[in-house]
Amino acid sequence: MREEQRNRKTRGEARCIDPEEIRRGQTQSGQAYHEFVREPAMSVGLYVLRASAADLQSPHTEDEVYVVQRGRARIRLGEADRPVVPGSVIYVPAGLEHRFHDIVEDLEALVLFAPAEGTQSRGSGARP
Repeated sequence: MREEQRNRKTRGEARCIDPEEIRRGQTQSGQAYHEFVREPAMSVGLYVLRASAADLQSPHTEDEVYVVQRGRARIRLGEADRPVVPGSVIYVPAGLEHRFHDIVEDLEALVLFAPAEGTQSRGSGARP
């Protein structure tokens, strides 16, 4: 382990969050995206799109990773178009046009932003 990693102070409290608690929070929020971890260096949320829904997000000012938990769809990444299934891991660099489409089964994905979503610019893109 590198010296600076050993000496780094923890910014927030360590947590182990129950997945059902996360899903309840997303459902109660009434929004497609529900953020449940936020630290300066990163944020994590749950993004849920129902089958046949439109994904209206726009490019973000932070790098982003999706980890698909449930559902099947396709994702447009710039000019590329790829299928997504449970277990798919999708990296989206900051500023890249991207969106899910052809959602054939309700889609549920963990979304990780680094640094935290919205911290790179006041005018960041629509939330995932």
